[in-house]
Amino acid sequence: MNKLGRYRFAWMVVFFFSLQSLAFCLNSPNILFILVDDLAWSDLGSYGHPWHETPRIDSLAKDGMRFTQAYAPAPICSASRASILTGKTTARLGFEFVVKAESGEQQIEPSQSLKAPPFTLSLPLEETTIAERLRDSGYETAYFGKWHLNPHYNGVYNGWSPTEGPGQQGFDFAEEDFGTHPYSRKELAAIDQEDRFYRDGLTDKAVNFLKRDHDSPFFLMVSHFYVHTPIESPYTWLRKKYDAIIPENTSRRTKRIEYAVFVETLDHYIGQLLDGLGDTGVKDSTMVVFLSDNGGHPEFVSNKPLRGSKWNLYEGGIRVPMFVRWPGKVSGGSVNDDPVVGYDLFPTFLEVCGMNLEKEYVDGISLLPLFKEDNKLIDRPLYWHFPYYHPEGKKFGDAMNLIGIDDFAVSQTRPHSAIRHGDYKLLYFEEDNRTELYYLLEDLSESDDLSRKLPIKTKALKESLISYLDHANARRAIPRSSSQ
Repeated sequence: MNKLGRYRFAWMVVFFFSLQSLAFCLNSPNILFILVDDLAWSDLGSYGHPWHETPRIDSLAKDGMRFTQAYAPAPICSASRASILTGKTTARLGFEFVVKAESGEQQIEPSQSLKAPPFTLSLPLEETTIAERLRDSGYETAYFGKWHLNPHYNGVYNGWSPTEGPGQQGFDFAEEDFGTHPYSRKELAAIDQEDRFYRDGLTDKAVNFLKRDHDSPFFLMVSHFYVHTPIESPYTWLRKKYDAIIPENTSRRTKRIEYAVFVETLDHYIGQLLDGLGDTGVKDSTMVVFLSDNGGHPEFVSNKPLRGSKWNLYEGGIRVPMFVRWPGKVSGGSVNDDPVVGYDLFPTFLEVCGMNLEKEYVDGISLLPLFKEDNKLIDRPLYWHFPYYHPEGKKFGDAMNLIGIDDFAVSQTRPHSAIRHGDYKLLYFEEDNRTELYYLLEDLSESDDLSRKLPIKTKALKESLISYLDHANARRAIPRSSSQ
């Protein structure tokens, strides 16, 4: 074949695969991915909360699939978000904590025997995100809301960086807006009129994107700041409502009233987003996925029956609400009990677009088989890695020593990792090489440590966890003496 012939052949190959990609996308759904902040597994009515009224979020359970054993990839914001976007565990990414304003290391206190890894400042641009893969396959990609994957920009906490923000990680349309959350630093006058809310800029921007003319399927990620602290609300009418609902003898009642107001505020804005999708006429061709980035804040949330909270790897820190609504593909009112994790969404979304995924690029697996109710996922382990202390600095000594259930206090979290395989979950604590083993099917509260009763199972899971951490080149906390 001469030079001209080779050129024509190469052009035909490119043209063929371009048509193939276009055909995939023409038959692919739109994707609306809603990621919320710090919403606990037990916070919603559809997950059994006795007081919170969340009809709009719960409609996703009525119209789609509710997952009872969904997990965040990390017990903390930035790390979880990085993992979700890349399909990799935090251990493989070397991104296990929240971003800071500048580089540095965690302050070591006298009671802490290990030195944590240096802070990761941003999601590396060389990492491939969901948005980049979907954009390259023909999707329109858009992002609105909390990013938290670059150093706080220009002195603004959670501010987007112009060089490391969503626009540099595969999102074609992205506008920064803190909405009505207190992070916006807007003074909002109190509202006492029932059922009245302020317009939310973040939600409005997302709805405006939905109502654009789209020549191809879209991937829209809406990342809410709710229900992250500070828990401050102008809605006095909602405060009165929950003051009448929540029993007088409730622990931390005042804080839980304020938090309930926040949860219902989130539900209202999610409802506006879902209504905006419905108004476009593409509801039936859009897959909606809803997920929280980590477990609930211990000072405001009862994670009961789960032990622990945000910042640690007990179930209260990582088990979260998750829904998938996909008309014609997922049965309304269906429930799935398989263990799934946020880093499964990367391969799931790619398979939705008809793309093949080579396993070595991600740790997650596609969840599409689960959308048929009688299907089960393959038997596989899930991994978490948190090589830091929390709270940071001198506050560590003021925190509770033990991590309990329903204690409404920040506890001391020490460097640890976890693995779940089947119904067994093992936690490994780096300081003293200690393990805890729980059988979640019968012990959801992780109160009966089986590590001594089941030494063979404990040894096997620990070896599997350590082997994975080694294979992933995970950053580990190291003894202070070896770092001095």
